[in-house]
Amino acid sequence: MITRIWHGRTLTKDAAEYRNFVIKTGISEYKSVPGNLGAQIWQREEGDVTHIYTISWWDSYDSIKQFAGEDFEKAKYYEEDKQYLLEYEPLVMHCETFDFR
Repeated sequence: MITRIWHGRTLTKDAAEYRNFVIKTGISEYKSVPGNLGAQIWQREEGDVTHIYTISWWDSYDSIKQFAGEDFEKAKYYEEDKQYLLEYEPLVMHCETFDFR
């Protein structure tokens, strides 16, 4: 299993609205791709700034490429992200994941 981790920062006053946008775009798109095993949003407030993480699990890098394209380590953004994000991080992180539940 492969875990894909994306991180963005938004103003805390916009965090709930941005989280809903991420659910409608990124999370919905993740879940529509064969090979996606699930997704979560993690959120952490630091005063006026809130960190948003999307954590998604995949059966293979080929499945991730169906979502992200051939350059799958590059972060994928949507046009409306510019309304919320304080900066654009160019890359996501991928980790091989071993589940011991």
